Amino acid sequence: MKKALVISGGGSKGAFAGGVAQYLMKKENKDYDLFLGTSTGSLMVSHLALGKLDDLKQLYTNVNQKTIFSNNPFKIKRVAGEKVISIRHLNTLWNFLNGRKTFGESKNLRSLIKRKITKEMYNEIRANNKDVVVTVSNLTANNIEYKSINDCSYDDFCDWIWGSCNYVPFMSLLEKNNCQYADGGFGALVPIREAILRGATEIDAIILETEVTQFNRLPAKNPFSLLFDVFDFMLTHVERHNITIGKLAANNKDIKLNLYYTPTVLTTNSLVFDEKLMRKWWKSGYKYAKSKREELMSEFRPDVLTDQEIEKFIEKSDSK
Repeated sequence: MKKALVISGGGSKGAFAGGVAQYLMKKENKDYDLFLGTSTGSLMVSHLALGKLDDLKQLYTNVNQKTIFSNNPFKIKRVAGEKVISIRHLNTLWNFLNGRKTFGESKNLRSLIKRKITKEMYNEIRANNKDVVVTVSNLTANNIEYKSINDCSYDDFCDWIWGSCNYVPFMSLLEKNNCQYADGGFGALVPIREAILRGATEIDAIILETEVTQFNRLPAKNPFSLLFDVFDFMLTHVERHNITIGKLAANNKDIKLNLYYTPTVLTTNSLVFDEKLMRKWWKSGYKYAKSKREELMSEFRPDVLTDQEIEKFIEKSDSK
Protein backbone atom coordinates (compact mmCIF):
# COMPACT_ATOMS: atom_id res chain seq x y z
CA MET A 1 0.00 0.00 0.00
CA LYS A 2 1.36 3.40 -1.02
CA LYS A 3 0.10 6.38 0.98
CA ALA A 4 0.20 9.92 -0.37
CA LEU A 5 -0.27 13.37 1.15
CA VAL A 6 -1.42 16.03 -1.32
CA ILE A 7 -1.43 19.73 -0.36
CA SER A 8 -3.12 22.30 -2.58
CA GLY A 9 -2.01 25.83 -3.33
CA GLY A 10 -3.14 28.62 -1.07
CA GLY A 11 -0.33 31.06 -0.21
CA SER A 12 -0.41 32.08 3.45
CA LYS A 13 -3.23 29.58 4.07
CA GLY A 14 -0.57 26.88 3.98
CA ALA A 15 -0.33 27.42 7.75
CA PHE A 16 -3.74 25.71 8.07
CA ALA A 17 -2.47 22.75 6.04
CA GLY A 18 0.50 22.51 8.39
CA GLY A 19 -1.83 22.11 11.36
CA VAL A 20 -3.83 19.40 9.61
CA ALA A 21 -0.65 17.56 8.60
CA GLN A 22 0.69 17.80 12.14
CA TYR A 23 -2.40 16.08 13.52
CA LEU A 24 -2.44 13.38 10.86
CA MET A 25 1.25 12.56 11.21
CA LYS A 26 1.72 13.01 14.96
CA LYS A 27 -1.62 11.91 16.44
CA GLU A 28 -2.90 9.53 13.76
CA ASN A 29 0.63 8.27 13.04
CA LYS A 30 0.12 8.52 9.28
CA ASP A 31 3.28 7.46 7.40
CA TYR A 32 3.32 8.66 3.80
CA ASP A 33 5.42 7.40 0.89
CA LEU A 34 4.55 10.20 -1.54
CA PHE A 35 4.27 13.93 -0.84
CA LEU A 36 2.84 16.05 -3.63
CA GLY A 37 2.38 19.83 -3.37
CA THR A 38 1.33 22.79 -5.45
CA SER A 39 2.40 26.37 -4.73
CA THR A 40 2.48 26.74 -0.93
CA GLY A 41 2.10 22.96 -0.75
CA SER A 42 5.39 22.55 -2.63
CA LEU A 43 7.10 24.63 0.05
CA MET A 44 5.86 22.25 2.76
CA VAL A 45 6.41 18.77 1.38
CA SER A 46 10.18 18.50 1.98
CA HIS A 47 9.80 19.16 5.72
CA LEU A 48 6.82 16.81 5.92
CA ALA A 49 8.72 14.01 4.20
CA LEU A 50 11.29 14.16 7.01
CA GLY A 51 8.73 14.66 9.78
CA LYS A 52 10.19 18.10 10.57
CA LEU A 53 6.87 19.51 11.71
CA ASP A 54 8.31 21.80 14.37
CA ASP A 55 10.68 23.36 11.84
CA LEU A 56 7.84 23.76 9.35
CA LYS A 57 5.65 25.40 11.99
CA GLN A 58 8.48 27.79 12.84
CA LEU A 59 8.79 28.66 9.15
CA TYR A 60 5.09 29.20 8.52
CA THR A 61 4.34 31.17 11.65
CA ASN A 62 7.26 33.60 11.37
CA VAL A 63 7.06 34.91 7.82
CA ASN A 64 5.86 38.30 6.64
CA GLN A 65 5.80 40.34 3.44
CA LYS A 66 9.56 41.10 3.64
CA THR A 67 10.33 37.39 3.95
CA ILE A 68 8.63 36.73 0.62
CA PHE A 69 8.95 39.86 -1.52
CA SER A 70 12.12 41.63 -2.64
CA ASN A 71 9.82 44.15 -4.33
CA ASN A 72 6.41 44.09 -2.68
CA PRO A 73 3.59 45.18 -5.04
CA PHE A 74 1.06 45.37 -2.20
CA LYS A 75 0.25 48.10 0.28
CA ILE A 76 -1.64 47.10 3.41
CA LYS A 77 -3.46 49.63 5.54
CA ARG A 78 -6.15 49.51 8.19
CA VAL A 79 -9.52 51.11 7.53
CA ALA A 80 -12.02 50.96 10.42
CA GLY A 81 -9.98 48.16 11.98
CA GLU A 82 -9.95 46.02 8.81
CA LYS A 83 -6.98 45.37 6.54
CA VAL A 84 -7.39 46.81 3.05
CA ILE A 85 -5.06 45.80 0.22
CA SER A 86 -4.01 48.10 -2.60
CA ILE A 87 -1.14 48.30 -5.08
CA ARG A 88 2.16 50.12 -4.45
CA HIS A 89 2.25 52.03 -7.71
CA LEU A 90 5.85 53.20 -7.30
CA ASN A 91 7.09 49.63 -6.79
CA THR A 92 5.28 48.34 -9.85
CA LEU A 93 6.49 51.32 -11.89
CA TRP A 94 10.07 50.59 -10.79
CA ASN A 95 9.69 47.02 -12.04
CA PHE A 96 8.40 48.17 -15.43
CA LEU A 97 11.13 50.79 -15.84
CA ASN A 98 13.74 48.11 -15.15
CA GLY A 99 12.32 45.77 -17.76
CA ARG A 100 10.77 43.29 -15.32
CA LYS A 101 7.87 41.13 -16.49
CA THR A 102 5.86 41.21 -13.25
CA PHE A 103 4.38 43.77 -10.85
CA GLY A 104 6.45 42.50 -7.92
CA GLU A 105 9.38 40.19 -7.23
CA SER A 106 9.82 37.30 -4.80
CA LYS A 107 13.59 36.83 -4.73
CA ASN A 108 13.51 36.84 -0.92
CA LEU A 109 11.38 33.69 -1.09
CA ARG A 110 14.06 32.05 -3.25
CA SER A 111 16.66 32.84 -0.58
CA LEU A 112 14.32 31.53 2.13
CA ILE A 113 13.90 28.23 0.30
CA LYS A 114 17.68 27.75 0.10
CA ARG A 115 18.04 28.48 3.82
CA LYS A 116 15.16 26.32 5.04
CA ILE A 117 15.35 23.40 2.61
CA THR A 118 18.98 22.46 2.89
CA LYS A 119 21.10 20.14 0.80
CA GLU A 120 21.30 17.82 3.82
CA MET A 121 17.49 17.58 3.81
CA TYR A 122 17.54 16.91 0.07
CA ASN A 123 20.02 14.06 0.50
CA GLU A 124 18.14 12.59 3.47
CA ILE A 125 14.82 12.51 1.59
CA ARG A 126 16.41 10.69 -1.33
CA ALA A 127 18.15 8.24 1.02
CA ASN A 128 14.83 7.49 2.77
CA ASN A 129 13.17 6.54 -0.53
CA LYS A 130 10.46 9.14 -0.07
CA ASP A 131 9.06 10.68 -3.25
CA VAL A 132 8.56 14.44 -3.00
CA VAL A 133 6.93 16.05 -6.04
CA VAL A 134 6.17 19.70 -6.82
CA THR A 135 3.87 21.11 -9.50
CA VAL A 136 4.84 23.87 -11.93
CA SER A 137 3.07 25.51 -14.86
CA ASN A 138 5.18 25.68 -18.02
CA LEU A 139 3.75 28.77 -19.68
CA THR A 140 5.96 28.35 -22.75
CA ALA A 141 4.96 24.76 -23.53
CA ASN A 142 1.43 25.24 -22.14
CA ASN A 143 1.87 22.19 -19.89
CA ILE A 144 1.65 21.19 -16.25
CA GLU A 145 4.88 19.54 -15.11
CA TYR A 146 5.58 17.49 -12.00
CA LYS A 147 9.13 17.59 -10.65
CA SER A 148 10.25 14.75 -8.38
CA ILE A 149 13.13 15.23 -5.96
CA ASN A 150 14.51 11.93 -7.27
CA ASP A 151 14.93 13.38 -10.76
CA CYS A 152 16.47 16.76 -9.86
CA SER A 153 19.69 18.18 -8.54
CA TYR A 154 19.43 20.14 -5.30
CA ASP A 155 19.62 23.54 -7.01
CA ASP A 156 17.08 22.53 -9.65
CA PHE A 157 14.69 21.25 -7.02
CA CYS A 158 14.88 24.56 -5.14
CA ASP A 159 14.15 26.36 -8.41
CA TRP A 160 11.06 24.22 -9.03
CA ILE A 161 9.74 24.86 -5.52
CA TRP A 162 10.23 28.60 -6.06
CA GLY A 163 8.58 28.45 -9.49
CA SER A 164 5.62 26.52 -8.08
CA CYS A 165 5.08 29.24 -5.46
CA ASN A 166 5.31 32.22 -7.83
CA TYR A 167 1.84 33.65 -8.34
CA VAL A 168 2.55 35.75 -11.42
CA PRO A 169 2.19 38.57 -12.31
CA PHE A 170 2.48 39.59 -8.63
CA MET A 171 5.58 37.46 -7.99
CA SER A 172 8.68 36.57 -9.98
CA LEU A 173 8.66 34.56 -13.19
CA LEU A 174 10.98 31.54 -13.23
CA GLU A 175 12.93 31.34 -16.51
CA LYS A 176 14.64 27.99 -16.84
CA ASN A 177 15.58 25.62 -19.66
CA ASN A 178 14.46 28.22 -22.23
CA CYS A 179 10.95 28.17 -20.74
CA GLN A 180 8.95 30.42 -18.43
CA TYR A 181 7.41 28.81 -15.35
CA ALA A 182 4.80 30.01 -12.85
CA ASP A 183 2.55 28.84 -10.03
CA GLY A 184 1.53 25.20 -10.45
CA GLY A 185 -1.96 26.09 -9.28
CA PHE A 186 -2.77 27.68 -12.63
CA GLY A 187 -3.31 24.17 -13.98
CA ALA A 188 -3.22 21.68 -11.08
CA LEU A 189 -4.22 23.31 -7.81
CA VAL A 190 -5.05 19.95 -6.20
CA PRO A 191 -2.98 17.28 -8.00
CA ILE A 192 -4.87 14.22 -6.73
CA ARG A 193 -4.84 12.51 -10.11
CA GLU A 194 -1.05 12.76 -10.34
CA ALA A 195 -0.74 11.03 -6.97
CA ILE A 196 -2.90 8.20 -8.34
CA LEU A 197 -0.79 7.96 -11.50
CA ARG A 198 2.28 7.65 -9.29
CA GLY A 199 0.81 4.58 -7.61
CA ALA A 200 -0.90 5.94 -4.50
CA THR A 201 -3.53 3.60 -3.04
CA GLU A 202 -4.56 5.87 -0.15
CA ILE A 203 -4.55 9.68 -0.36
CA ASP A 204 -5.06 12.44 2.18
CA ALA A 205 -5.66 15.71 0.31
CA ILE A 206 -5.61 19.04 2.15
CA ILE A 207 -7.57 21.65 0.20
CA LEU A 208 -7.08 25.26 1.24
CA GLU A 209 -10.56 26.41 0.31
CA THR A 210 -14.02 25.83 1.71
CA GLU A 211 -16.04 22.99 0.25
CA VAL A 212 -18.80 25.36 -0.87
CA THR A 213 -18.65 29.06 -1.73
CA GLN A 214 -19.35 31.10 1.41
CA PHE A 215 -19.14 34.72 0.23
CA ASN A 216 -19.76 37.05 -2.70
CA ARG A 217 -16.91 39.29 -3.83
CA LEU A 218 -17.17 43.04 -3.52
CA PRO A 219 -17.16 44.95 -6.83
CA ALA A 220 -13.63 45.61 -8.15
CA LYS A 221 -12.46 49.19 -7.60
CA ASN A 222 -9.39 49.25 -9.87
CA PRO A 223 -7.68 47.12 -12.54
CA PHE A 224 -5.53 45.32 -9.98
CA SER A 225 -8.41 44.24 -7.74
CA LEU A 226 -10.25 43.13 -10.87
CA LEU A 227 -7.23 41.05 -11.88
CA PHE A 228 -7.25 39.41 -8.45
CA ASP A 229 -10.95 38.61 -8.77
CA VAL A 230 -10.46 37.09 -12.22
CA PHE A 231 -7.56 34.92 -11.01
CA ASP A 232 -9.51 33.77 -7.96
CA PHE A 233 -12.50 32.92 -10.15
CA MET A 234 -10.35 30.83 -12.49
CA LEU A 235 -8.46 29.07 -9.70
CA THR A 236 -11.70 28.19 -7.91
CA HIS A 237 -12.92 26.37 -11.00
CA VAL A 238 -9.52 24.75 -11.61
CA GLU A 239 -9.69 23.43 -8.05
CA ARG A 240 -13.19 22.01 -8.51
CA HIS A 241 -12.16 20.38 -11.76
CA ASN A 242 -9.06 18.84 -10.14
CA ILE A 243 -11.12 17.44 -7.27
CA THR A 244 -13.82 16.04 -9.56
CA ILE A 245 -11.24 14.31 -11.74
CA GLY A 246 -9.43 13.06 -8.64
CA LYS A 247 -12.61 11.60 -7.15
CA LEU A 248 -13.52 9.86 -10.40
CA ALA A 249 -10.02 8.39 -10.74
CA ALA A 250 -10.05 7.26 -7.10
CA ASN A 251 -13.46 5.60 -7.43
CA ASN A 252 -12.46 3.94 -10.68
CA LYS A 253 -9.37 2.38 -9.08
CA ASP A 254 -10.91 1.77 -5.65
CA ILE A 255 -8.49 4.18 -3.96
CA LYS A 256 -9.17 5.56 -0.51
CA LEU A 257 -9.41 9.36 -0.77
CA ASN A 258 -9.79 11.63 2.27
CA LEU A 259 -10.46 15.34 1.66
CA TYR A 260 -9.74 18.03 4.26
CA TYR A 261 -11.23 21.42 3.38
CA THR A 262 -10.96 24.63 5.39
CA PRO A 263 -14.21 24.92 7.39
CA THR A 264 -14.36 28.72 6.97
CA VAL A 265 -12.93 31.38 4.65
CA LEU A 266 -9.49 32.17 6.05
CA THR A 267 -8.62 35.17 3.88
CA THR A 268 -9.57 36.81 0.58
CA ASN A 269 -5.93 37.58 -0.29
CA SER A 270 -3.54 34.70 0.34
CA LEU A 271 -0.54 36.77 -0.78
CA VAL A 272 -0.69 38.75 2.46
CA PHE A 273 1.52 37.04 5.06
CA ASP A 274 0.49 37.97 8.59
CA GLU A 275 2.44 36.16 11.31
CA LYS A 276 -0.34 36.34 13.92
CA LEU A 277 -3.01 35.09 11.53
CA MET A 278 -0.82 32.26 10.31
CA ARG A 279 -0.17 31.10 13.87
CA LYS A 280 -3.93 31.11 14.40
CA TRP A 281 -4.53 29.16 11.19
CA TRP A 282 -1.98 26.51 12.15
CA LYS A 283 -3.85 25.89 15.41
CA SER A 284 -7.17 25.92 13.54
CA GLY A 285 -5.92 23.27 11.12
CA TYR A 286 -4.84 21.02 13.96
CA LYS A 287 -8.15 21.45 15.81
CA TYR A 288 -10.14 20.90 12.62
CA ALA A 289 -8.41 17.59 11.84
CA LYS A 290 -8.89 16.49 15.43
CA SER A 291 -12.59 17.44 15.49
CA LYS A 292 -13.20 15.66 12.19
CA ARG A 293 -11.78 12.46 13.63
CA GLU A 294 -13.68 12.82 16.91
CA GLU A 295 -16.91 13.43 15.01
CA LEU A 296 -16.31 10.23 13.10
CA MET A 297 -15.63 8.24 16.25
CA SER A 298 -18.80 9.54 17.95
CA GLU A 299 -20.99 8.02 15.23
CA PHE A 300 -20.60 4.48 16.55
CA ARG A 301 -20.32 2.65 19.88
CA PRO A 302 -16.88 1.06 20.23
CA ASP A 303 -18.10 -1.03 23.16
CA VAL A 304 -20.26 -3.18 20.90
CA LEU A 305 -17.93 -3.41 17.88
CA THR A 306 -14.76 -5.41 17.32
CA ASP A 307 -11.50 -3.65 16.40
CA GLN A 308 -11.82 -4.93 12.84
CA GLU A 309 -15.36 -3.54 12.54
CA ILE A 310 -14.23 -0.16 13.88
CA GLU A 311 -11.39 0.00 11.34
CA LYS A 312 -13.74 -0.90 8.49
CA PHE A 313 -16.18 1.79 9.60
CA ILE A 314 -13.44 4.41 9.69
CA GLU A 315 -12.19 3.44 6.22
CA LYS A 316 -15.69 3.57 4.79
CA SER A 317 -16.39 6.98 6.35
CA ASP A 318 -13.05 8.46 5.24
CA SER A 319 -13.69 7.45 1.64
CA LYS A 320 -16.93 9.42 1.41
